[in-house]
Amino acid sequence: MSWPAYLELYESGELARRAEEAVASLASCRVCPRNCEVDRLADERQTCHTGRYARVSSHFPHHGEEDCLRGWLGSGTIFFAYCNLRCVFCQNHDTSQAGEGAELTAQQLAERMLELQAWGCHNVNLVTPEHVVPQLLEALLLAVEQGLRIPLVYNTSAYDSLESLAWLDGLVDIYLPDFKLWTQQATARYLKAKDYREVACAALEEMHRQVGPLQVDARGLARRGVIVRHLVMPNLLDETREVLEFLCRELGPETYVNVMGQYRPEYRAARFEELARSPTAGEMRQALEHFTGAGLHRLDQRRRLPRFGD
Repeated sequence: MSWPAYLELYESGELARRAEEAVASLASCRVCPRNCEVDRLADERQTCHTGRYARVSSHFPHHGEEDCLRGWLGSGTIFFAYCNLRCVFCQNHDTSQAGEGAELTAQQLAERMLELQAWGCHNVNLVTPEHVVPQLLEALLLAVEQGLRIPLVYNTSAYDSLESLAWLDGLVDIYLPDFKLWTQQATARYLKAKDYREVACAALEEMHRQVGPLQVDARGLARRGVIVRHLVMPNLLDETREVLEFLCRELGPETYVNVMGQYRPEYRAARFEELARSPTAGEMRQALEHFTGAGLHRLDQRRRLPRFGD
């Protein structure tokens, strides 16, 4: 297979075909599991508040991602505005809920990808892309035509449709999904998506089918595979245990997981007494015990990579 993965499908014409098909689907949008069926080609908007064009809040070399993504020159993040979830604890709510940013045409989005490459970023990291997959494909086609040659990271909440993931098959090198919560009670209460678990399970299984477990090159940079993030939340350690057990059972013990401890009560979280604090050290220890107890063994430990040439 070519690397980055999208080069092969570009050369065969399949990328152009998929981009055309995906953009046409916006006429009755079922791009994400909300299945709103509005005509986004006519700029109609519903759950994701996004019409014909993707809205971007920022793009820059990100040095706070996992070591295998950020390397020494940064992961080239493109933060998309709006989201198809309504997480009450969202730490990026200015972007995901308020829609901070500007609408970009396909050519403008392609130019952002190429700028990230020109700045030396190791990859293009597409953040909160679930609702703009057609626009991504349209822009990717133009970017590859104009010289894009760095891998794609699809950085998602895992609230993705299988149709969108099928369009991405053979294009994405690294999937970076969250797996947030497990029970329907929790996902309905905190994410406003009672079907989140079923959607996320199916999405992660499809991502794993496409790219498999994480592979890194001799420099420690991610080359292909799935990296799963799980944010540990106060008073919800049973949710953590269930998520980690699913990952080991269905994706395998070699699944690379970032068990994150940086939760803080942002956005509307303070309205929920059980979420109105950060996790304790004891809760973090318990989360790590759940990780090993599930049978997983590839844990993100944030080791610092040397600069290239050191």
